Amino acid sequence: MTLYEFIRLPESDQYHVAFTRGVFITYHLEAEKRYALYAIDKFFIEVTYAVEANKLLAIKSFKTGKLLDKYSNFDKGKI
Repeated sequence: MTLYEFIRLPESDQYHVAFTRGVFITYHLEAEKRYALYAIDKFFIEVTYAVEANKLLAIKSFKTGKLLDKYSNFDKGKI
């Protein structure tokens, strides 16, 4: 599946594909939100959850950029 094919899917199908075909990579926590990163073929999917409400909030797909940067383990002050 390509990124373009994924983007063209209805949102409910995007979640289904992310959870069934995606490979979980890692997560990022903030005070009220949790972000889960999945990979499919040559692109990434970020799923946003509301922690207290235990509710899916958003799904975003991308290949590179700032969305991917938040999952980096580099300590930017020591590079």
